[in-house]
Amino acid sequence: MSNTKSLYIDTEALSTLALVQAGLIAPVTKLMNEKEAKEVDETRFYKGVPFPFAFLLAPIGKQNEKVLKGLKKGEIVTLLNEGKKVGELTVDETFAIDPKQRLVNIYGTSDVSHPGVKNTTIRLGKIAVSGEYFVNYPLLEDNKKRIKTMIKETKAHFVSSLMLAGNPFNRAHERMIRQAISDSDLLIIFLRKPFTTEGLRYDIRYNALITFIDNFLPKNKVLVIPFENTYIFAGYNELILDALLAKNYGCDQLIVGKNHGGLGLYYDKNRLSSIFDHCKDIDISIETVDEYVYCDTCRILVSTQTCPHGQHHHVRYHSESIMKLIQSGLIPPSILVRKEVSANILAALFPERFKNLQEMHHSLMPGSGLLEQQGEEEFYLKLIALYQTSSLT
Repeated sequence: MSNTKSLYIDTEALSTLALVQAGLIAPVTKLMNEKEAKEVDETRFYKGVPFPFAFLLAPIGKQNEKVLKGLKKGEIVTLLNEGKKVGELTVDETFAIDPKQRLVNIYGTSDVSHPGVKNTTIRLGKIAVSGEYFVNYPLLEDNKKRIKTMIKETKAHFVSSLMLAGNPFNRAHERMIRQAISDSDLLIIFLRKPFTTEGLRYDIRYNALITFIDNFLPKNKVLVIPFENTYIFAGYNELILDALLAKNYGCDQLIVGKNHGGLGLYYDKNRLSSIFDHCKDIDISIETVDEYVYCDTCRILVSTQTCPHGQHHHVRYHSESIMKLIQSGLIPPSILVRKEVSANILAALFPERFKNLQEMHHSLMPGSGLLEQQGEEEFYLKLIALYQTSSLT
């Protein structure tokens, strides 16, 4: 009869454990013991490299707490996720943590109105466990293989990276991507895949991005990789973790917009240099790009640093506002979102929205006169074309 003890971990913890196991945020390659955790939380460094807070496993739950309290050094613990065995851990030590302080270390606050704090509070226990572990999580090994293969096939010598939510994908994102591929042999876009239901689903954002890449960019210049940005990629710590991840995936440069979550606090306090000083020990180049806007006088997408016209001439690419249009079923203006991307997103977000779609196609759209079977995406594209007809406007 087996006496093996079990700990129940959620998918976010599993993904994070796998990230560390794969060496993707090295030099952190294991769970930290109490002494290491205290040192990292105090110094913000681990083995001479910036790391914002201790890497711990402290799962919540009465059963988990009971198991953790009874563990002894050398015991092997089964790791369970959604009822299935996903790994094992050999216990080194267990130790108490202060959940409130842990939240402050991660997010800079323990205020439950902060969305990250709220989400982490419901999954953070009071006892941490350290020790060697193994977890089974094929996604990350597949990511590493795809990037390595792409670099080899394209003979890329200089690889850039971009962390993108694309929520929704807009013209400013396009500009950043075009600039990035003009300055490098290959661009890896890490498309954020959060463990929340906010915003557009990952598959919708992925397909919108691929629509742009496949139709409007040179071949073999861009690779999209799913990036499960777990709780550790949070707030002002985000840039440090993003830089480590990109470096360990084999990238030479990380490109960030000046609205990047990891830069915001530093801009607000006029301390831009301090975050880059802190990242100088990470062997990767970090480049910032200016904010892009549409200027109604220049009639083109411009940098706010190079356009001579005032803010009253600028249309900003405010993701939340564009998202509200899309979620309301409205087509964003083409200066904000490319029509092919809008059609792709709306068709996926509102499937079977229109009754008698073929009749609407035939009644409203110019065509050959034949009753052709048309899909929702084609309907949106033709509808956008009608909006852009200018003779009667």
